[in-house]
Amino acid sequence: MSTSTAADAGELAATSPAPTGDAYDHRGSWLPNGAMIATRFMELRKRRGLMIALVLVNVGIPVVFLTIRLLAHALAPHSYGPAGGYDIFSNMVAGVMFIFGFIVAATLGCTAGSVDLTEGMFRHLVVTGRSRLALYLARIPAGLAIIVPLVAVGFSIVCAVCVFAAPSTLDINGVSVPAGLSRPALETWAADHANEVICNFDIRIDPGSSIGQVLTGVNCDNGTRGTIAKGGPAPGTPVQPQVSQAQIRDAARQVARMDYSDYSGRFLSPSTSLMIRSGLWLELYASVGFLVGLGLASLMGQRTVPVILLIVLEIVLTPLLAHANIPHVLNLQRGLVGIAATHFEPAGLPSVFGGSRGSDGGSPPVSESTVVAISVIIAWIVAWTSLGAWRMVKRDA
Repeated sequence: MSTSTAADAGELAATSPAPTGDAYDHRGSWLPNGAMIATRFMELRKRRGLMIALVLVNVGIPVVFLTIRLLAHALAPHSYGPAGGYDIFSNMVAGVMFIFGFIVAATLGCTAGSVDLTEGMFRHLVVTGRSRLALYLARIPAGLAIIVPLVAVGFSIVCAVCVFAAPSTLDINGVSVPAGLSRPALETWAADHANEVICNFDIRIDPGSSIGQVLTGVNCDNGTRGTIAKGGPAPGTPVQPQVSQAQIRDAARQVARMDYSDYSGRFLSPSTSLMIRSGLWLELYASVGFLVGLGLASLMGQRTVPVILLIVLEIVLTPLLAHANIPHVLNLQRGLVGIAATHFEPAGLPSVFGGSRGSDGGSPPVSESTVVAISVIIAWIVAWTSLGAWRMVKRDA
């Protein structure tokens, strides 16, 4: 007996008439029961090709990438940096897991929304008398029970490696800073390496302030530091008064004091709060991808075209519209679920589709309020779920 036949036989058994003596037959209820959800779960789980693809993308890509980095660092530590740390974490989450998590979740949703039609089992499910709406809604918890744990496993692997294989020293623009220093210890180290700190750390201080005047009086030979030029004043500008070494040491202490929170939690390894917020953010977007794929495939009655459309949406249209602020289509840009989801991107991560976020103080080209972002995400979920359920209720058996 084939996988789909066995699964459908299980659902037929689950939707058979109630035993004699039971005064109520709940087959017409629009709420799916546990047996229906379990049957849909088994139907999806036993599709080996689909499950292999889900595991390879959600778990395989992080495992392969991090394993290569671990081996490279172990064999040639001077040529290859540590496999963990904040930089690896942020690039994996924002650069890989966010986008590909949506795509594979949407593929699972498209499969769940069209499998009965493509395998010719829709008529057999309808004749059981079970509500068509219940047949559709049973796919939602069944699919989420697959995609949510897979995303969690892949993300947990990334977090574990990035924490336990984090670099032991912090490298900031070529300056090696000891790890694990307390705030006073970091200030003392900065005072002992004042020129390196002032000339290489990324500092955003008003040049007109007292500390800014000290910083602009330090001669550096490596380009620019943040928003303050190095290498002496520009031609035609007033010459800054000579600063003492004590003032430079004190300025370096203030820079270390301002950067300590980043030093202790962000630069070396991702903080616990950042990992929790990033994990919830990835799960949210993957769930949205599954629900959109489920509704679109049910509406169209097939899997291939919806998968292609959602891939184009995620990889082509959303990045293209997120990189530019176009006045006449700004509301359309804000209505894309991918752009709305980036509004909830944790502050410590680089922006997914363009612009800047987090500690660098920038903002993406297309911005929206929290209320608008929440409304857009809810609208996508409700709209595609309603369209998919409506099409299934109205479809000819």
